[in-house]
Amino acid sequence: MSGTIRLTAAQALVRYIAAQKNEDGETFLAGCWAIFGHGNVAGLGEALYQVREELPTYRGHNEQTMAHAAIAYAKQLRRRRAMAVTSSIGPGATNMVTAAALAHVNRLPVLFLPGDVFAHRGPDPVLQQIEGHTDGTTSANDCFRPVSRYFDRITRPEQLLTALPRAFRVMTDPAECGPATLALCQDVQAEAYDWPEAFFEPKIWHQRRIRPDLGELSRVAELLKTAKNPVIVAGGGVHYSGATEALKVFAEAHNVPIAETQAGKSALPWDHPLNLGPIGVTGGEPANDRCAEADVVLGVGTRLQDFTTGSWSIFSGQLATLNVNAHDAAKHHAEPLLADARVGLQELSEALGDYRAEAPDAGKKADWFVKVDPLTDAPTGNALPTDMQVVGAVQRAARDETVVMCAAGTMPGELHKLWKAGKPGSYHMEYGFSCMGYEIAGAMAIKMAEPERDVICFTGDGTYMMANSEMATAAMMGIPFTVVITDNRGFGCINRLQMGTGGAEFNNLLDHAVHETPSAIDFAKHAEAMGAVSVKVSTIAELEEALANRDGHKKPYVVVIDTDPYPSTEHGGSWWEVGIPEVSPRETVNAARATYEQKKKLQKAL
Repeated sequence: MSGTIRLTAAQALVRYIAAQKNEDGETFLAGCWAIFGHGNVAGLGEALYQVREELPTYRGHNEQTMAHAAIAYAKQLRRRRAMAVTSSIGPGATNMVTAAALAHVNRLPVLFLPGDVFAHRGPDPVLQQIEGHTDGTTSANDCFRPVSRYFDRITRPEQLLTALPRAFRVMTDPAECGPATLALCQDVQAEAYDWPEAFFEPKIWHQRRIRPDLGELSRVAELLKTAKNPVIVAGGGVHYSGATEALKVFAEAHNVPIAETQAGKSALPWDHPLNLGPIGVTGGEPANDRCAEADVVLGVGTRLQDFTTGSWSIFSGQLATLNVNAHDAAKHHAEPLLADARVGLQELSEALGDYRAEAPDAGKKADWFVKVDPLTDAPTGNALPTDMQVVGAVQRAARDETVVMCAAGTMPGELHKLWKAGKPGSYHMEYGFSCMGYEIAGAMAIKMAEPERDVICFTGDGTYMMANSEMATAAMMGIPFTVVITDNRGFGCINRLQMGTGGAEFNNLLDHAVHETPSAIDFAKHAEAMGAVSVKVSTIAELEEALANRDGHKKPYVVVIDTDPYPSTEHGGSWWEVGIPEVSPRETVNAARATYEQKKKLQKAL
């Protein structure tokens, strides 16, 4: 019978974390990002110091972006490992709420450990405390409740005996995976308790692979057998399940083509005959046309976000959904198949037997590249480069081990349409929350997760201004990756949306905003000031030369290029529902509203 060991709550927490393993025998939480302040420096800070060898602590510059780094780490490793993030109480904690929402939307594991008020309430109200005038239990950390998959406030040390296993269950559960938040009252962190030694014995958290219900399997198989021109919509769950090979085998066995969401992109190589490419608002004609014609659409590991479905305007056939999460599997009256993506595809393939669909029209894919490949060619004139041409330059510089990443602005749409992803894991897009500021912190974490990869981050000037502080972190830690900053002087993506909905250009591009002094930010010098190696280029040829020189640096390598904010890839795409005013003094808005009302008729109600 095991004995007990006397530890503070914070010491017990970090000792427990260090003992939790994945199936590869690695510590599931690979480290802890921390910005210390009152509320965590004395308790959790002292405890983290004691385990710094087995559980490294990394110092960030902003609570939100260091949490983005933790999330990107988990995403790149397909949820096999994750990280913890701790902050002080008050603004340090609420800075992380945006990142928690990002993790929640993207179904990614992260352990948030914000400091909290005193459980004994003796010094109330403390510095930075949010006082609930009608609820004495309220604190700033209640903001985490709607954006956490598991939330708990630790008001006694022994509560960790149940709270920690619950948090790890959620983070390692394929269906419920997401952020877990343990709000740590600062006095409780320092309180001692006699803990059972058995609580700290190493534990392996196995990946659960749910097999299909036989009834659901039979119904989806029979539905597919009636289909002449089905299509698969591959989402991020294909990657998290490790199902890319199973997807390829299924597609080839049954001749079913595949369309890729932003999260699913790279599930199949871009040049595989059955890969129709991107789907939806940022999709291409091969995938969108097939989805419009398909009699059965099989979603695999996808949330069916509106950018994927064209706000439910591109599907006309019956929907079936293979997903490990019951909420996602039952969306939009789909025929559900609740199962792990890899096991589900394997067993569905067996149920289909020798069924094979009609071959997709290979000509449509060929025609697509005939139209869009010239957009990525180097320009011949002196005009400002386009984002498409920047994508082309990076594509030509890419290698087998390259992974490109992005999150918000213009580039997600251009990359989804134009980037040719060669193998799984080579395309990292956070487009569930599409959070500006994810990029630089995320790129740093991708390199930490897979040091052998050549990481290239796309970011615009607007996103760079939102959150660039982890550039300094990466420089200090000696983490090399490449950042391509496209400076179109503002929020070019939203400016085009504003124009597309009939609005006047207003408050998006810097030239259309009210400023006393025109903006003239030197992004190359700014990045250099934070420790990066940086260069400003003027042409695509200079960009290609700069990219050829990206090796050998032990810190971030930043290339800045001015781009034209107006052009985008006009080919492909689908309607996207954006609320347009019913009445306006602008005729362009009224015309956009008339188009909106026509497009609304395409929406599939069921």
